[in-house]
Amino acid sequence: MIGNDTSSQAGKTPAFIDGIKNYFKGVKSEWGKISWPEKRQVVAETLFVIVIVFVFTVSVYLMDIIFKGLLGLIK
Repeated sequence: MIGNDTSSQAGKTPAFIDGIKNYFKGVKSEWGKISWPEKRQVVAETLFVIVIVFVFTVSVYLMDIIFKGLLGLIK
């Protein structure tokens, strides 16, 4: 039968598990090398992003109102 060769699949399992273990060992070693930002910087950048999103949202809304009014004059 095709596809029922369990002997070839059994040989792949330990290598797969070893690969997963090596991956997480690498993640653990790299985790310590991360330079985390300070809380003050995270808060400031978050507020900056919120303000920018708000400004662009209001700008798009105002442009929508203006174009709607201009197109209303054409009709």
